[in-house]
Amino acid sequence: MKVPWTWLAEHCDPALEPRQLAERLAMTGTEVERVSAVGPASADGFVIGLVTAAEQHPDADRLLVCTVDTGDSERTIVCGAPNVAAGQTVAVALPGAVMPDGRKLGRAKLRGVESDGMILSEAELQISEESDGILVLDADGPAPAPGSPLTELIPLAEQVLELEVTSNRVDCLGIWGVAREVHAATGQPLGPEPWAQDAEATGDGEASSHASVTVEVPDLCPRFTARVFENVKIAPSPPWMKARLMAAGQRPISNIVDITNYVMLLTAQPLHAFDLDRVPGGELTVRTAFEGEKMTTLDGVERVLDYETTLVCDRNGPSGIAGIMGGQVSEVSGETTRVLLEVANWKGTNILRTSRLLALRSDASTRFEKQLHPDLCIRAQRIASRLMVELCGARLVPGTIDVYPDPPAQRALTLRDSKVSGLLGMDIAPSDQADYLQRLGFEAETVGGGLEVSVPPDRHFDVTREVDLIEEVARVHGLDENLPTTLPRSAGQTGSLTRAQLLRRRTEDVLRDLGLSEIVGWSFTDPEEIARLRIASDDPRSRQAAISNPLSEDASVMRTTLLGSLLDAAALNVSRGAERLALFESGRVYLQGESTQSGDLAGDAPDPVAGRFVGRLAPPLLEPHHLGALVTGAVGRSWRGEDAGADFFSLKAVLEALAGQLGVPLSFEAGSDPFLHPGRSAAVIVSGETAGWIGELHPIVCRHWDIDAAVAFEVGLAVLLADADAGEEAYEDVTTYPPAHQDLAVVIDEGVAAEDVRRTILAAGGELLRDAAVFDLYRGEQVPQGRKSLAMRLEFRAADRTLTDEEVAGLRERIEAELESIGGSLRA
Repeated sequence: MKVPWTWLAEHCDPALEPRQLAERLAMTGTEVERVSAVGPASADGFVIGLVTAAEQHPDADRLLVCTVDTGDSERTIVCGAPNVAAGQTVAVALPGAVMPDGRKLGRAKLRGVESDGMILSEAELQISEESDGILVLDADGPAPAPGSPLTELIPLAEQVLELEVTSNRVDCLGIWGVAREVHAATGQPLGPEPWAQDAEATGDGEASSHASVTVEVPDLCPRFTARVFENVKIAPSPPWMKARLMAAGQRPISNIVDITNYVMLLTAQPLHAFDLDRVPGGELTVRTAFEGEKMTTLDGVERVLDYETTLVCDRNGPSGIAGIMGGQVSEVSGETTRVLLEVANWKGTNILRTSRLLALRSDASTRFEKQLHPDLCIRAQRIASRLMVELCGARLVPGTIDVYPDPPAQRALTLRDSKVSGLLGMDIAPSDQADYLQRLGFEAETVGGGLEVSVPPDRHFDVTREVDLIEEVARVHGLDENLPTTLPRSAGQTGSLTRAQLLRRRTEDVLRDLGLSEIVGWSFTDPEEIARLRIASDDPRSRQAAISNPLSEDASVMRTTLLGSLLDAAALNVSRGAERLALFESGRVYLQGESTQSGDLAGDAPDPVAGRFVGRLAPPLLEPHHLGALVTGAVGRSWRGEDAGADFFSLKAVLEALAGQLGVPLSFEAGSDPFLHPGRSAAVIVSGETAGWIGELHPIVCRHWDIDAAVAFEVGLAVLLADADAGEEAYEDVTTYPPAHQDLAVVIDEGVAAEDVRRTILAAGGELLRDAAVFDLYRGEQVPQGRKSLAMRLEFRAADRTLTDEEVAGLRERIEAELESIGGSLRA
């Protein structure tokens, strides 16, 4: 929101410099991004002049030699504007004046005639973007005295406050709302309400005899007001209005359009003007669009509408998209003589939805989508009516068409002294509280131990609770200067991480310590990612949640797996010459469940690492937290510089090391996801439940990302951490007694998993068998068909002695006996 300084000071003069006021407003919650300037840096040298003569230049057909009275004397100025003539009151820049573009004006000879100054156009003063000639100042009133400062008619060297208005403070999208903030922050007097005086109605008949309004959707249009104006004369706006609009960021167009923009900038309430002669029968209807209905808006674009779009229509069809932009069919033009001025109120969420759907933003939609109060309509009508009469020579037809079926009741709140002091940690006198609130437009009356407060229409949708009033009191009282610095009250408890948070951090630390680098990928992804990963349509991971307002088509759905973002990061690094990568990501994926009734979600509050349902959606969206890793690199050398290749088994070792650090029993079963290489992948099993997958990526998938080869895993943290240690570190004393190592070759059926063999051996070995690891797999002539040989390395150790051969032999016999129970035997 751009706030011209002179316009603001007209309603509340802060008695501060612009930058001082910016600091003060920032401390009361109204952020000023910057203070900029429009027009010349200084008003010195800019005066009002009277052209007393204009004669043809002797040596130039397109130049005139003008004699201009500038108060102190008459001077000669050479001018090339086609509209300059004797008797005009004009804007003059004298030698020494600094123009808005930084040029310092001096005397100059033009075709042999010395020019002692410059007669200015609107563009040269930056009060218009285009100009066909000089600015004539005496067209709308008596001529000012020659030599008077130009600032008496036009603001020059205009300072502009550029505000960053928060979505709840729609009142500060109007100059009057900002002026009230200045009044509250500085205590300087606030001028009279600009809508206090209405225009005199001198037109014929009644407004209802010229036009009619039917509202079919009162829930989407709480109020619709309209006034009728006759004998309207379309012309350029006066220079002062053009200057204010330009400083506020609006391009002047014509007096009618400029008035609607001017009043919107003043009150925050948008308006729209119809050419009444182009509205058949003067009949307007507010309704929702038919599915696929079309209309052409003022920007010349044909829009396709849906059934939730609210329209203002005439007999022939749509004439405007409610709250966003009008249509061409009833646009005000140079031939307009009768105007129907609409000031309406619309449902904010509907305007926001339509604006996003059509990708059409306007100054009006920016205000309406934040929800305005219906009472603002008549304020804007009164100000606009007065300007229509003054600037357009219009006659206001008596009466106002006002469709307002259900006015909202004024909100009343109680503000307790005890609540103010308890929340702020300081006492503020009730009289001061009332004063602060009254400065902001609230009505406050002392009752018992507090105040009864009536909320003004400007703040109806912002201030809804007692705590909101406390915030208003605190910020005007001064959070920076007067609020005491105190420590928060404590009941002896201190904050700490939950078990889930501790375990999640441990998993991330372990992977980092194992040599992997963490990435943070986008939660958004490309809808085609599912196809590139070869995921079938019946797979739950194929049901992607669409984003209503995506950044782009490539980021228009939520990811259902971490693999895509890991591959994106790997592809980016590989394309820049990285030979070996080891990446991991800890983050959420977004899975759509089956459709449910809203009540079915009640009580769904899983552990934070397991995910949560968001909103009352149909179907619900589940957000489980996953852990994924991906490794690329040439076979024969790992990402840690070792000789072993970065293959399935190296990444499996990483996952097993992670499980060991968490104290989680981990095993693997045959399984294959569509994006994994057949026969080189497995399902990750934790406590009998499938936690995720691990394997080499399918060559087709790698080709989509321009990667030669990669191995990856992805597991759900909820399953992985369910049986993890409770976050307490465990340790045992280091023994000085040496271990005894023995190797076994176990022949077992092909269908028996190596992990089952390992668990059987560990159970038979008892406490003295500290570890059993598979280090080789053999199939061949020396092993019967349908069986395999697993080479196991056993480590025996006692904490208090060196084990003898006899002790180890006895344990080995027990192990051999247990292996027979699962169909295993030792190779000779």
